Amino acid sequence: MRIIYAVLIAVVGSAGLAWAGLRVRPSPLAPASVEGEEWSTMPVPSGLPAPVARFYADLYGDEVPVITSAVISGRATVRIAGVTMPARFRFTHRAGHDYRHYIETTLFGLPAFKVNEHYLDGQARMALPTGVIKDSARVDQAANLALWAEALWFPSVWITDDRVRWEPVDEVTSVLIVPFRDMDETIVVRFDANTGRLRYLEAMRYRDANDRQKRLWIGEALSWRSSPEGSVADAALTWFDEGTPWAVFHIESVVYNADVSEYVRQDGP
Repeated sequence: MRIIYAVLIAVVGSAGLAWAGLRVRPSPLAPASVEGEEWSTMPVPSGLPAPVARFYADLYGDEVPVITSAVISGRATVRIAGVTMPARFRFTHRAGHDYRHYIETTLFGLPAFKVNEHYLDGQARMALPTGVIKDSARVDQAANLALWAEALWFPSVWITDDRVRWEPVDEVTSVLIVPFRDMDETIVVRFDANTGRLRYLEAMRYRDANDRQKRLWIGEALSWRSSPEGSVADAALTWFDEGTPWAVFHIESVVYNADVSEYVRQDGP
């Protein structure tokens, strides 16, 4: 009986220690090793659906920045196998073409698991703690949607890239049409009726390489705020069938228009 009690105490103690470790917020990643450059601007095009035109007018005015790249850094919470863990991250985009994601979950503020994801030249490669996933058409489709949805953090690309177009739905909803190989993909974009700011991005997306059908994937802009680099929004990601966000990203810095041609192909932060 004493042995059983000892085992129970050890299990409870370990669980308590793990819980305490998950409560510690990590320090930010070191600053990105790239420097942003000045950007040019272009007029907001005419003929946009009403809620889209309102959004851009409120966010930028009459001229929008031409963004060629973005390096987004911050801290997050990420749910893995049912456990929500603190994390820090850096997402690097060559706008509308390539990205890499670096996510580092932590325990007691120290690195626990590291994720390196790339979407380069239309091909996705995910280096996860459980192994590497690549050469999957389903993962490529999901990654392409992420490429365009994450332009939430530099939304001018949705009107400066001539491969993208908007279609009207109603006074608070529009459809964003983005390219994927020789076809189009659609993202339903919903705007706040009061503020005019973007609120939700919704798309049908494969969750993993083994999915037989697409699932509804929802990106939510939690808050918009001004920064020296421009207006940015924290964001939450939810699979509709799960009901609650699996990831929440808090943006702490953004570097725009750096030369990321090599940086986007690296691993790590």
